Amino acid sequence: MNCIIIDDEKHCIKTLSNLLKKNFTEVNIIATCSESPMAYDLIQQYKPDFIFLDIEMPLLNGFDLLSKFDPLFFDVIFTTAYDSYAIKAIKYSALDYLLKPVDKEDLAFAVEKLKSKHNSISKEQLQMATAVQNKQMPDTIALPTSDGLTFASVNEIVCCRADGGYTRMYMTDRSEILLSKTLGDVEELLIDYHFFRIHNSTLINLKQVKKYIRGEGGEVIMGNGQSLQIARTRKNDFLNVFTRF
Repeated sequence: MNCIIIDDEKHCIKTLSNLLKKNFTEVNIIATCSESPMAYDLIQQYKPDFIFLDIEMPLLNGFDLLSKFDPLFFDVIFTTAYDSYAIKAIKYSALDYLLKPVDKEDLAFAVEKLKSKHNSISKEQLQMATAVQNKQMPDTIALPTSDGLTFASVNEIVCCRADGGYTRMYMTDRSEILLSKTLGDVEELLIDYHFFRIHNSTLINLKQVKKYIRGEGGEVIMGNGQSLQIARTRKNDFLNVFTRF
């Protein structure tokens, strides 16, 4: 498996190279690059099976670099620092990534996914990630399901309910999507879109609330007709947020 490492921090290239050489003999590093504008020509020249790509680089960030290829003829393992807007872009578009400094076990999992060809990136995912990286919130997000990805309009999500380690998402057309993410992960994804956690197991779209019925905690009637109970401990927060909304 031939790869190229692209990162504007040379010490990160050195660390990742050493980790690969010591532990992943099936991975052959054919080139490295610390200047993103040169990376395009390097990839075209060497035609790697995949690349390790830092996202936040000067002059040309990782998503901008990938947008120059149509189609992508290689797989990608993104690398990024934890405290970055890039992670939000990755999560909204359901892309895989490694946090720097790269952990050996996480790297092994990523390499294994490459062998299974589960790291392919669609044009829609890339466009979505680029928009978020540019601080433009997309109307549609990518949602990982057991059999792939579903692209859903945020405005058409009525509510989300915990289902074990999964989340069941209910849509305006009364369809359901079972996501391979916890409700906490989904809440983090939707927090900027006027969603509110009314119960430990329930997250709702405030734009889809049609009626509030008073009670100990109260309940809401949603746009698809669902009646959902509000936890007593969350009632005041809900009313404060809802009246402001």
